[in-house]
Amino acid sequence: MEKILIVDDDKSACEMLSLVLEKEGYRTLQAYSGADALKQCETTPLDLMILDVMIPDKDGWEVCKEVRKFSDIPIIMLTAKDDMLEKILGLELGADDYITKPFDVKEVLARVKALLRRTKNLKNTAEQDKKIIEYDNLIIDMNRYEMRLAGKVQEAPPKELELLFYLASNPNRVFTRDQLLDDVWGFEYYGDSRTIDVHIKRLRSKLEDASERWKLKTVWGVGYKFELEE
Repeated sequence: MEKILIVDDDKSACEMLSLVLEKEGYRTLQAYSGADALKQCETTPLDLMILDVMIPDKDGWEVCKEVRKFSDIPIIMLTAKDDMLEKILGLELGADDYITKPFDVKEVLARVKALLRRTKNLKNTAEQDKKIIEYDNLIIDMNRYEMRLAGKVQEAPPKELELLFYLASNPNRVFTRDQLLDDVWGFEYYGDSRTIDVHIKRLRSKLEDASERWKLKTVWGVGYKFELEE
């Protein structure tokens, strides 16, 4: 569940946005001043912030500028007027998007979903480029050919790591045994597809009880997937 901070000194507006976002499965927090917003950003892991410009203590521009010194979370600015100079200022200070008041909550929801999706895709691409994947209690580092569970290195042969990395790079996607042989072992491999079953069994024994948020799952009659809780 992505965690979203809503920053606006209008408490009724915060409540309305919280209600809409939580109905869509997001978790929300609220702040009614710039100082409170900064404090929550510094102490709470966040996935996105909806930030009104006109707030007490520090205005939205100051908050955006300060947040960008220590965090790259997506920021959607709420502006009271459709002023291009204000929008440009916000983008230059590090905002990712902006919405003009009064707004339609459906537009806010659509912008939130699009921005979170874009951010997630960028992170996934960066992780694959680095050949490092991180999930709850699990790090797969193919630069070092190393797997860490809860911070501790867990020994695993190269092919087991390559298989796990491939599945974890495509969470919730189901692969047949033949697909995994082709993509992980290569077309030159002529072994039995039961090789996959053996490697999955060994991986499961190592990953058992590592996390409740993901698991290696058998899709009966099809193959396997790295199932990630959404």
